[in-house]
Amino acid sequence: MTTPIVEMDGDEMTRVLWKMIKDELIIPFVDLKTEYYDLGLPERDKTGDQITIDSAEATKKYGVAVKCATITPNAQRMEEYKLHKMWKSPNGTIRSILDGTVFRAPITIPTIHPCVRNWEKPITIARHAYGDVYKSVEIKASEPGVAKLVFEGESGERQEVVVHEFKGAGVLQGMHNTDKSIRSFAHSCFKFAIDTKQDLWFATKDTISKTYDARFREIFQEIYDNEYKADFEQLGIEYFYTLIDDAVARVIRSKGGFIWACKNYDGDVMSDMLSTAFGSLAMMTSVLVSPDGNYEFEAAHGTVTRHYYKYLKGEETSTNPMATIFAWSGALRKRGEMDGIGDLVDFANHLEQACFDTLADGIVTKDLVNLMEGVTPKAVNSAGFIGAIRERLEKNYK
Repeated sequence: MTTPIVEMDGDEMTRVLWKMIKDELIIPFVDLKTEYYDLGLPERDKTGDQITIDSAEATKKYGVAVKCATITPNAQRMEEYKLHKMWKSPNGTIRSILDGTVFRAPITIPTIHPCVRNWEKPITIARHAYGDVYKSVEIKASEPGVAKLVFEGESGERQEVVVHEFKGAGVLQGMHNTDKSIRSFAHSCFKFAIDTKQDLWFATKDTISKTYDARFREIFQEIYDNEYKADFEQLGIEYFYTLIDDAVARVIRSKGGFIWACKNYDGDVMSDMLSTAFGSLAMMTSVLVSPDGNYEFEAAHGTVTRHYYKYLKGEETSTNPMATIFAWSGALRKRGEMDGIGDLVDFANHLEQACFDTLADGIVTKDLVNLMEGVTPKAVNSAGFIGAIRERLEKNYK
């Protein structure tokens, strides 16, 4: 390696797996260069979340990052970790700074068939990575009163609407997006569809959200008509818009093999649904691609809290590390591609193949045991699974 990748460490069980993966599958084979940021919740609290901002800015500098799963604290976590503040989602903060689009696709293997039997090909979620509920502001109303949404323009323009007239206590939320970010999202989706020669579906709820969601639909259609329609027609692929509820029904009936573009929250929810239907939450790749050509690879799941509490008690756990391994392989491959280091790309490919070979031999974590077909699975703990991958990597990687 000549240029570092930005390494963002995380929380709980995925933090434990992170170290195991580095020690067993990366450092013995790669002259690893990283710029390290500890995004574990204690360090985020200690730095006032500045470390999260710094890691995103470092990604802009170096172009490639790999991120471990992190905790987004709630009230229970605030008490558990004695936090100074209920910090926002680190993923939301990073995506806000980098902008771009998160592309998530299931890791598929022949021995695991999707729950939806007519799905013949993977479905890729293109998730908008900026704004909406992840950058929202909230107020808890403690008494009767009037909530208003106000915009004051630099020119002196003023718009004001009543959100709600509270008769008692309640809550309210304000969220936003920008034309610039929506346009970046649209361009990323259309380019990805052309590169992969897949149909692109886009869905919001503009029948209800007649201004907010409608703006997404308008921008997508404008960009498609003016810049991408001819390319789509030439390739024989399709772009269409539909309502999010209609899209869900269509997805279930489909054969797969397309890109499903969603707003930020919809993409968060639907990617978990797809990953589970294709096999497991731990079997999905996730990469944030910014308009500036920066890449952040991560696991699409959480910190596996339940397993972490077992681990703290000294109990054995069988946590699936596949998504985290593929975050590392994706980042190393992209670093190799950007720096012209073929050996690094080759290693990333061999690492992923070693994972596939391990699963093909029936060596799995417990979450996959009941999903395997055509092979007799043998459940092992996390260390055993990573060890089996290393054995195959050492055998086939020269």
